[in-house]
Amino acid sequence: MYAPTGVKTSPDFPIPDTMKAWVLGDPGHLTLKQKPVPVPKKAEVLVRIDAVAICATDLEIIYHGPPASIQGGFAFNKNFTPGHEYMGTVVALGPGVDEYKIGQRITVEIHAGCGQCKRCREGMYTSCHNYGLNYGELDKGHRANGFTTDGGFCEYQVNNINTLVAIPNEMSDEEATLVVTAGTAMYGLTELGGLVAGESVVVSGPGPIGLLGVAVAKAMGAQPVILTGTRDNRLKIGLELGADHVVNVRKEPDVVEAIKKLNGGKGVDYVVECSGAPNAVNEAIRMVNRGGKVCLAAFPHEETMVDVAHIVRNNIYLYGIRGEGKSATHRAEAFMSQKRFDATKIHTHTFPLDDLPTAIRYAKDRVEDAIKVVVKARGVSAAHKVAAE
Repeated sequence: MYAPTGVKTSPDFPIPDTMKAWVLGDPGHLTLKQKPVPVPKKAEVLVRIDAVAICATDLEIIYHGPPASIQGGFAFNKNFTPGHEYMGTVVALGPGVDEYKIGQRITVEIHAGCGQCKRCREGMYTSCHNYGLNYGELDKGHRANGFTTDGGFCEYQVNNINTLVAIPNEMSDEEATLVVTAGTAMYGLTELGGLVAGESVVVSGPGPIGLLGVAVAKAMGAQPVILTGTRDNRLKIGLELGADHVVNVRKEPDVVEAIKKLNGGKGVDYVVECSGAPNAVNEAIRMVNRGGKVCLAAFPHEETMVDVAHIVRNNIYLYGIRGEGKSATHRAEAFMSQKRFDATKIHTHTFPLDDLPTAIRYAKDRVEDAIKVVVKARGVSAAHKVAAE
């Protein structure tokens, strides 16, 4: 039985020596294998993974490689386990850890920066300069579970205490997996200035981050909040999450003019771009007023031509964000635990861990209009829909 030297465990939470873990082989190919249960070091805990959501970035990693970086390159055929939007229960404490207790429910951030580089010292740990450079050599400190170190499509994982976010018992496992998604939206709004009360905001792209971007912006007091997208059913969910207006870009010959019309004939203060569409940046810089700000939270698959002259002439600010930095996940959890919005509206399907390939197919191909698909390591015997119809 699992009993590493210096690691505190409890008989209430017995831990096996090995666990089930999905391992990435060739692009798009995952195999369920047995791996040793990892051992937490100083400032780390062992998390029993109870639920993990599938993110669009997981699909990018599984099928294309980036932005994962394993041993300085792609993650294929390196015994790598992807998955990063997970929650669970603390079941073992590394040496000296007293910030959390065994049995405590938590959700996680992805990035634990090295704590030593320039960006980490500034609080920008999602931009750690040691990203991807120390796979298998963790004493440097950097971890990005599911990106540079093994992730959550398994039964147990080690996390730095800086990546843990305590959650209330009233929050379901499924909702807890969405905290990091809301945290990304929160980080984007933080980088745009944070104080958006009374300011006008457009969110483009009603994917998980975009939909929760609407919820977070409205909870922070933005007015109006306008959501753009191509699917009416998702735009409807945006209205339920607080959007004042929605625009189906397929039904509007000029989406920029439509936005201005909804905002009293002028451009908005902020745009949070979550679609990754080829022309999204050029549309965003024309949606904002002079001196406005644009946050880029999605990445197109191809290089994109951008009208730099328009940006310069109009003093427009562009911000690219990576993940959920500057403790934004903690703030997002506070909003969710206070019921400022209902993140579960974007959760549509749940599958057992053993059926991960089916769950990925639902997320990738949007089967039954899947939005956020959750995989659970226990307590689920078959797929079932739970939210958006």
